Amino acid sequence: MPISRPVIGFWRGAWLRVEGHWTWYRRYWTSNIYSSGLQPVLFLAAMGLGFGSQVEPGAATGGLSYLHYVAPAMLVAGAMQYAVGESSYPVLSGFKWQKDYIAVTATPITPGQLLGGQLLWVALRLLLTGMVYALVALAFGAWLNAGAVLVVLVGVLTGVACAAPVMAMAASTFDEGQRFASLFRFVVMPMTLFAGTFFPVEQIPVALRPLAWISPLWHGNELARGATLGGLDPLPALGHLAYLAAVFLAGTLVARHWFYKRLMV
Repeated sequence: MPISRPVIGFWRGAWLRVEGHWTWYRRYWTSNIYSSGLQPVLFLAAMGLGFGSQVEPGAATGGLSYLHYVAPAMLVAGAMQYAVGESSYPVLSGFKWQKDYIAVTATPITPGQLLGGQLLWVALRLLLTGMVYALVALAFGAWLNAGAVLVVLVGVLTGVACAAPVMAMAASTFDEGQRFASLFRFVVMPMTLFAGTFFPVEQIPVALRPLAWISPLWHGNELARGATLGGLDPLPALGHLAYLAAVFLAGTLVARHWFYKRLMV
């Protein structure tokens, strides 16, 4: 007779996974304080204050200083990069190397709850690092108004929108993860450079602009700048939100399929 396992609610099961991550993180948070907190801030200082001091306010920056122009987009770009990093090799490790996903799903937690917990944890980490970035950027004078709070939320949304499809990619990877090197080199880096983070996409060749428009980062950058600099109408804002939500939903559905396929026996 098969042994029945007690059923727990979806959110309770997902949150148990988050608690597991938190148990580890609160002991070792100092080991990644640079990558998750200081690195984006130092990059902001270099680009916003260093290089930005050589950029005169003009039409490209909406008449604002380069620091004000670039600060919200750099928060979103940092969130995207962190989310992709946490959703690639660490997720593959759960299946292939550490194999802790197998241990987790041997309990009443289902693969779907495990996936939900991973996404929740990434979102919480993005919220934490975004708040740290926003506070330090405030000391730099990078914010014009309280819209910086919305920028942090936009960073979380953009990050999880990128995390979900990358988790699907990791769950469907059976080798040593060589494809992630291509992902970082040919997707993440070009997206960071050419999706409106440092300059408007109108300044790149017309033939290449659609590549920027289909990237989640461009939509996040537009929302972030609209939240703190203004100039974004409600209808375009809803379009950006809908696009990010669609990418997140599609990525989550594909990831869920692969999580169940690899973990259900």
